[in-house]
Amino acid sequence: MLKVKFKKISGNTILPFKGSVDAACSDVYAHSITFEDGKMVIGLGFKTEIPKGYKGIIVPRSNLTKHPWMMNNSMGIIDADYRGEWKMILTPLNGDLITNALPYGTGDRVGQIYFEAVTPVEFVEVEDLSETKRGTGGFGSTGLN
Repeated sequence: MLKVKFKKISGNTILPFKGSVDAACSDVYAHSITFEDGKMVIGLGFKTEIPKGYKGIIVPRSNLTKHPWMMNNSMGIIDADYRGEWKMILTPLNGDLITNALPYGTGDRVGQIYFEAVTPVEFVEVEDLSETKRGTGGFGSTGLN
């Protein structure tokens, strides 16, 4: 079992919590909400020490699809050597903070986190790559809509 060390920013921080035994992710809660440059910055209220060879991943909750907001990078990657507060950044889809109701408040579940092993990679430069049926066909080239 992977053991990740969590440090609360303050006494009222809610640590990640799994909603069920078979849940793939743990829910995280808004500790602070600020607005910067037209975006909502949500502090999750904790810092971590992730074991070497692993990364943390933050994803939005599925209920965010009911609101005109999106998580800026769709998923956030937290490296093992990062020791700052975990945060999420949400942007209104139409760019207007005034007319969009905020989907979350302090203390609400705002996202989910999970952890994955990081596979070591060696990049090898070559002159040629093997041929495939798809070749250089890009987006949509496999016939899927």
